[in-house]
Amino acid sequence: MDIRSEIVDQFTQVAQEQGIPLAPLTDDLALLDSGLDSLCFAIVVTRLEGLLEVDPFSSSEDVRFPVTFGEFVRFYDNAAN
Repeated sequence: MDIRSEIVDQFTQVAQEQGIPLAPLTDDLALLDSGLDSLCFAIVVTRLEGLLEVDPFSSSEDVRFPVTFGEFVRFYDNAAN
């Protein structure tokens, strides 16, 4: 399973479901500039937990939250390995 593809799919699907335009998902895109709001991110994270069977936000007490899309992908990639 390609984690990046799953994340892109979920960002795209949630944006479409919520009727929100999604910015191009490049590694340097700030998550705040993606077009998704906090509800959308909650939906994405919940779906990714089910699909990838990992929740990187609860795997450590010393979590540094991702700021860019590339950091978000690496965050999940590191948690899955």
